[in-house]
Amino acid sequence: MDVKSTLMKFSILLCTLIPLCLISACSSQEEQSVSLVPGEYRLPVDGGEIWYKVSGNSDKAPLVLLHGGPGYSSFYLKPFDELADEYTVIRYDQLGSGKSDMISDTSIFTVPHFVAELEALREHLGIEEWHILGHSWGTMLAMSYYNEHPRRVTSLTLASPCLSSHDWKRSTSALLEILPDSLQTAINQAEAIGDYQDPGYQDAMNTFYEKFVFGEVYPEADFDSTMSTYNPAVYEYMWGPSEFSFTGTLGDFDVTGDLSSVNVPVMFTVGEFDEIQPDIVREWAMEVPDSRVVIFEGSSHMTPWNAKQESLQVQRIFLNDQSAGE
Repeated sequence: MDVKSTLMKFSILLCTLIPLCLISACSSQEEQSVSLVPGEYRLPVDGGEIWYKVSGNSDKAPLVLLHGGPGYSSFYLKPFDELADEYTVIRYDQLGSGKSDMISDTSIFTVPHFVAELEALREHLGIEEWHILGHSWGTMLAMSYYNEHPRRVTSLTLASPCLSSHDWKRSTSALLEILPDSLQTAINQAEAIGDYQDPGYQDAMNTFYEKFVFGEVYPEADFDSTMSTYNPAVYEYMWGPSEFSFTGTLGDFDVTGDLSSVNVPVMFTVGEFDEIQPDIVREWAMEVPDSRVVIFEGSSHMTPWNAKQESLQVQRIFLNDQSAGE
């Protein structure tokens, strides 16, 4: 075979392969982009289906929102959807809460399950790395996910965090001492006999929540929407009957020993009157090599409601700082 004939056949082969490669690459890109098309979707996971929403369409690393509870929904994190003008924002309801399937199988109510669920969502969306914003229980999930999949995390925002049940108890116990003696007595009596429906305990709980959880002023419509899809079965099994009475499986949760090993930027945010006291959050932040702390003046635990604009502003700044280094 002469050289001219060989070159001609090689040219024909290239002309055939190059379009095929381009089509394959375009198909791969199309599959990923289709997964991140703004809208609401459902994803089958172990134990049922979860609901998720994609907002925005950006080339920057996306932001995923992890709601608190466990057993509440992502509805109260809806203000962060406004960041979709610069970032792709993914908000989802963990299995057993919100718009996701309601379940009662307690074998699924575990940290490893929720970590695997989050990773299944990332894989489904075709995301290499993402920013994670967790609030309350969502910070327990965020740190647990980071420990399992550190290369998938670009940054962490730990909002009103719970990184140690012992430290959380230390904080809430100190705040309970502010309540009237009669309410403290009611709590102690109810906890001693396990009667958490006692009217005195319920009064104490409502007073505590008003001061340190929801705040005295909050959007009532959003509160109603959040509570309408609350699943107490998950909350009570994993946490307990209230924010300050721990009887669930998370009673000995502690990831504070892992903070010094976190090698991505971390932003801690907390309300001035949060149920997790700012001084404890500062203690945790000091263990992280690259961290910052933001305290929202006048806010309780529900900072997305009590300090909505401030929360959005500091989150945007934090994300932009990371994007500038990409």
